[in-house]
Amino acid sequence: MEITQPFTRPATAVTASDAPLAIDATALRKSFGSVHAVDAVTLRVHPGEIVAFLGPNGAGKTTTIDMLLGLSQPDSGSVRVFGESPRAAIAHGLVSAVLQTGGLLKDISVRETLELTASLFADTRPVDEVMQRAGITEIADRRVDLCSGGQQQRLRFAMALLSDPGVLILDEPTTGMDVEGRRSFWHAIRADAARGRTVLFATHHLDEADEYADRIVLMSRGRIVADGPTADIKNMVSGRTVTATVPGVDPASLAALPFVEYVEALGDRLSIYTRDSDAVARHLLTRTVARDLEIAAQNLESVFLALTSEGTAS
Repeated sequence: MEITQPFTRPATAVTASDAPLAIDATALRKSFGSVHAVDAVTLRVHPGEIVAFLGPNGAGKTTTIDMLLGLSQPDSGSVRVFGESPRAAIAHGLVSAVLQTGGLLKDISVRETLELTASLFADTRPVDEVMQRAGITEIADRRVDLCSGGQQQRLRFAMALLSDPGVLILDEPTTGMDVEGRRSFWHAIRADAARGRTVLFATHHLDEADEYADRIVLMSRGRIVADGPTADIKNMVSGRTVTATVPGVDPASLAALPFVEYVEALGDRLSIYTRDSDAVARHLLTRTVARDLEIAAQNLESVFLALTSEGTAS
C-alpha cells in the first residue's frame, strides 16, 4: 500500500482577537525505564475543535492524555491548557475528562453522584441540566451499581459537564456501550461541541473518529505520525478498494496479480486493495463470475494500518 508524503496540520494564523490555545503541548517526553512511551510529541488544539487521538495499543495515547490532565509529569516539554498548567486549568473548571473506569461510588444514586461532584466546585451547571444533556434523566434515582456500563459512562460524561469546561478529554468513552448507546452518546457529544466546547477523544472505534472528528492525530511508538483534517488523513493512502462477490475464486490467485496490494476474504465476498481499480474490475468482470461489484476510496482503517504496520506499531 503506497503512502503519500506525511501530512501535518498547517499553522493557523493568529490574530490579536484569538483566544489562547485550548491545548498547547510542546516536545513532550515520558519514559518508563528504557521504554520511551512519549517521544517529542507536540500537540496544539484550537478552541472548538473535535480531535480524534488514535493509535494502536502501546502507542502512547494514554500517557499523553495523563500529561494533558496533570496526572503525570513529563520528563521534558511543557503543557498548557488555555494558557494555564493542567492542574490549574482543572482547578478552575476549564478542563474535564471522561475516562474508561473508576471514579464512581456504587452505593449512591446517579443524582446523588452528580450532587456530590458539584459540591467540589465553586460554580457548576445545574444537575438536572447535565443529566438531560448526557441522556440520563430517566435513571436519576437509580443506584450506580445497578447502571449498565454504558449508563455509567454517560454518568461520567455528566460529571465532566458540571464545571462547564472549555476542554473535554475522552479516553475510550464508549467502552461498554452497545451500538445504539454509542450512537446516542456521540449525538450528545456533537451537540455539546456545537456550543463551542473543545473535544479531544481517544478511541479504538475508527468509525467514531471518521464520523465525528474534524481532525485526526495518529500516534505510533510514542510519536505523532499524522495530523490533519479527517479528509486529508484518509487521502494519505493511495489506491482504492474493490469489493465483489466472487464464488469459487482463490483469493491467493487475485493477490498474485501485479496491480493488487492484498485481498481480504469473507466467504465469497472479497475486498481487493489496489492501485489500479479499473484493471481489477476488468479482470473480475471478464475472467470470473463476479457480481455486486463496488469501488471505493481507502477508508480511515486503511490509513491506520498503513501508518502503524511494518514495525511502526508498538
